[in-house]
Amino acid sequence: MELNRRSFMKMSLAAGTAASLDMKFFSYAGAEAASQKTGVETVTRSTCSPNCTGACGFNVHVTDDRITTLIQSADYPEKSYNPRGCLRGLSMMNLVYGKDRVKYPLIRTGERGSGEFRKASWEEALDYAAEKLKNIMEKYGPEAVGLTVQVPGTGYVHKGAFVRMAGLAHWSIHHGYDQNGDLPMFWPMTFGVQTEELESLEWPNARYTMVFGSNLIQTRLPDAHHLIEAKKNGKLVVFDPDYCSTAAKADEWVPLKPDTDAAMGLGMAKVIIDRKLYDENFLKDFTDMPILVRKDTGKRVRAKEVKDLVSQAEKRKIPDYRDLFVIHTEKGFEILNPERLDPSGAELEGEYQVELVDGRKVEVRTVFSEFRESLKEYTLDKVSSITEAPAEQIERVAIEAATNKPLHIIYGASNYQWYNGDLKGRALSLLPVLTGSIGKSGGGISSYAGQYRIRFNLKEWWFPSGGKLNWVPYLYFLQGKGKRYPKKGIKAMVGGWGNPFDQHNMSNRLKDRTTSGDIEFVATFDFSMTTSCQWSDVVFPATSWYENYELTATILHPYLQLQQPAIQPMFESKTAFWVARELSKRLNPEFEKYFFPELDTNAASQKIIEILLETGGFETKGITLDMLKKGPVRLHSTVPDDRQIPFYDQIHERVPFPPQSYPPPLKATAKFLKSGRIEFYKDEDLFLKMGEQLPVHKETFADTEYKVDPEARKKYRLRFVTKNSLYRVHSTHSNNVWLNELQGHKPKVFLNEADAGERQINAGDFVEIYNNRGKTKAYAVIDSGCRKGTAIFEQGWWARYLKNESYNSLTMPWIKPLHEIYFVPGIWTPTTAWNECLVDVRRISV
Repeated sequence: MELNRRSFMKMSLAAGTAASLDMKFFSYAGAEAASQKTGVETVTRSTCSPNCTGACGFNVHVTDDRITTLIQSADYPEKSYNPRGCLRGLSMMNLVYGKDRVKYPLIRTGERGSGEFRKASWEEALDYAAEKLKNIMEKYGPEAVGLTVQVPGTGYVHKGAFVRMAGLAHWSIHHGYDQNGDLPMFWPMTFGVQTEELESLEWPNARYTMVFGSNLIQTRLPDAHHLIEAKKNGKLVVFDPDYCSTAAKADEWVPLKPDTDAAMGLGMAKVIIDRKLYDENFLKDFTDMPILVRKDTGKRVRAKEVKDLVSQAEKRKIPDYRDLFVIHTEKGFEILNPERLDPSGAELEGEYQVELVDGRKVEVRTVFSEFRESLKEYTLDKVSSITEAPAEQIERVAIEAATNKPLHIIYGASNYQWYNGDLKGRALSLLPVLTGSIGKSGGGISSYAGQYRIRFNLKEWWFPSGGKLNWVPYLYFLQGKGKRYPKKGIKAMVGGWGNPFDQHNMSNRLKDRTTSGDIEFVATFDFSMTTSCQWSDVVFPATSWYENYELTATILHPYLQLQQPAIQPMFESKTAFWVARELSKRLNPEFEKYFFPELDTNAASQKIIEILLETGGFETKGITLDMLKKGPVRLHSTVPDDRQIPFYDQIHERVPFPPQSYPPPLKATAKFLKSGRIEFYKDEDLFLKMGEQLPVHKETFADTEYKVDPEARKKYRLRFVTKNSLYRVHSTHSNNVWLNELQGHKPKVFLNEADAGERQINAGDFVEIYNNRGKTKAYAVIDSGCRKGTAIFEQGWWARYLKNESYNSLTMPWIKPLHEIYFVPGIWTPTTAWNECLVDVRRISV
């Protein structure tokens, strides 16, 4: 329904009539679920929990078991965090009471994707699903069932219940971080962690802020004012190919060519090094820059291969995940201690000759010397030609950043969701490291993409004794092959809190595989009838976050918060915990005991929250359920006032890198940094073979689109970039009537005026975006702020708004081999590169 003046007046009159009857909100589908009217209002503090990283507290006003108003809680101890919320969260009632609400269990009756279902009882739906899953497990093995669990930070209890069930049943499982392409692979390579970030309250403490590939003004609305405060306290520079909302608020906009950020970072690093603006002591103590590298092999020098050090090395006892590397001091060659970051007296720069245990003498030099040599090709003129940014601007910004510390880089997903996104992150992280900004208030590098990072130890609930999970990267599932892919394939999909039949890489491939019968069974748990529900065999109706107890955390602020039930579960919806418990006991009666069968779902959920808090480790020590029921509570950190400043202990207490990334043990990720320091030089064989032992710039599409189809340069001349919408959180709110009205109910693609003119496309034209993999349709927006050669599509639309096509049919599940040399789920793993995609656009008739 589109609003005009007449319909708006009618609606206003209707609203007035409703108000006169003591109703505070419109009547939605689902009025039958309301309890007997009493007229008494209650207010419950809960948390808005889509995958937006906001985690905003809301007071839920309820009358007669119906939500009437959502108001920001504004109860965070720091005033600067208050209030938190946006129009998406404020209009959540449109989803709770909307026409797409899944009311009861459904079993498919028509063809897959037809949306033809029949109502089923819970007993029937659970029995049916369990029987299908058991048959698949018996036929192909338990690993043939694949579970997808999205963004654990939005729900440690209920998502943990599904992971617990999968572990007990020995299923395969996909990590949402790499599935969504939100995993920045430079983090484990350089810092040995999944990700780290400053809390937004720390942003204003920066004196120089650089933003790459993150449109914070649009996508991080509750925290955007902290960016403006950072601008007031220092300078804000936005590097973006397009004149986005954040660029419009910046002190300076650097319109670089897409996917050239590595060259930009290396060019600025060269300026800082050539002008000696770097922090020498920081580099000596906290990085691998003083470590010696062999010129003949490119390998770092180990103490065990040096004649004068081998005996010392043999006596040293270090963890298996560490190694003993060699440095040079005024005393000669010495062993670098990987277990402490105390000053070593290492020389940062130099070339030497070292005698090996076999008597050979080889030439060596420091990583810093190697790096300086590699930077010779990144002259200002060369970098300017690559990035299409003026050389003078590159040089000036580099000098400003090095002389106005601390420097903070905000590194967004649209920047690293490329095949060589890891190289860009490695290059850009040089800047805060060279300037010694790491571990400082307001300084460092931060990534804000999804609520993936687990903030405390959740092993006690998520991973029961005797459980076993077969972690399978989602790209292996799409390709139907890979090192960890089950021999007999994955034949069943179980999932919730996501919409993979719309929202994920090559979504059309899922539809093809379910249509062909290759995927034999799909079960989905959701509160809205998404496209993924339409393609499922069984749909379980879920509670919303205002209908259950849950424990949440996010990355943008360090608060634990509760979801609390403000209303009774709508219709026949159930919590994920309840579904997991009921399904588990049908898979194996022995599993029921792992899910508190003696407790009802709310009591069990609260019990689990208490267990998580009691066993969560240092971060949750002393935090209780009763405290959280009163409002948000800060997680503990070793930083004064429990602030969230990455690598504080490493810099101030001189403990080795990396800190632990939950849930795996430290040894699982510490092996990425065998020196115990920030590492820019990677000497694993494949890094050397690919010429990426140090960060470099590589041409876009050379190893992907152009390699697969050399004619792609001519056939598909536009880069396809899918950006986040102001009106959705990925695909959540795609069906929100208020927000769709604000968009004119039209999916849009943004084109530069020159590209549009060349294709005879005018503003508002209905166009088709296509390549040899897929297609989708949208309405053209001619935007001079959109860089020439780019088509920008606002992702998140359900298929029904795109004539049952998908924008993700255009993408490709590229896998970079370097992302496979280690495997830790959601930390070092193949990850989706959404933006590594070429298309073209043509005008079509409606």
